Amino acid sequence: MSNPRRIWQFAQKFSQENKSLNVLVNNAGCMVNQRELTEDGLEKNFATNTLGTYILTTALIPLLETSEAPRVITVSSGGMLVQKLNVNDLQFESGQFDGTMAYAQNKRQQVILTEQWAKLHKNIHFSVMHPGWADTPAVRSSMPDFYEKMKNRLRTEAQGADTVVWLAVSPAASHHPSGLFFQDRKPVSTHLPLAQTRSSQEEEEKLLKSLQQLTEKFKNGSL
Repeated sequence: MSNPRRIWQFAQKFSQENKSLNVLVNNAGCMVNQRELTEDGLEKNFATNTLGTYILTTALIPLLETSEAPRVITVSSGGMLVQKLNVNDLQFESGQFDGTMAYAQNKRQQVILTEQWAKLHKNIHFSVMHPGWADTPAVRSSMPDFYEKMKNRLRTEAQGADTVVWLAVSPAASHHPSGLFFQDRKPVSTHLPLAQTRSSQEEEEKLLKSLQQLTEKFKNGSL
């Protein structure tokens, strides 16, 4: 998911081999605590969590639109609540790098992408969600201190996946408007009270434009 060209190749192959796609769940992600670049020169968290999610989703939208009542669910994180969209440093080139905050910024970007996709593609039901803090290998390896403090209070993997599955298959889920953020099967706010985390329309449009420009470069093989 950190390799844009491979995502394009997968999406093209999948679209050729399948007549339709009912549900896409964007769950793959990473939290890399040191600033690392991919072979394409992209910061690894951004490449995987934001650009990878954007490319896979947009590449599969034509196939999704051939299905009846298609759905896209993106697994974000409650950590995004502490972040305001920063479109001026998408790959964390300025200041001291913090992997946890980079991850949270990516998860804020996923929420905004979901909201924008819902406006652009009315025939697809988009949702984004927080699974809660679950006891997974990723949490143990990426956040060892957090895991040690919270390991007796973490959710099981099945509990973390519950709302994802509900959003994917439940008739009740589709009755909610497209583009909402969910936790425990309920839509919740994407901002904490009094938090200065709301972005402008111009900032959100700039995010989409930046991702589209990167996407086209990789799609056309010019990088």
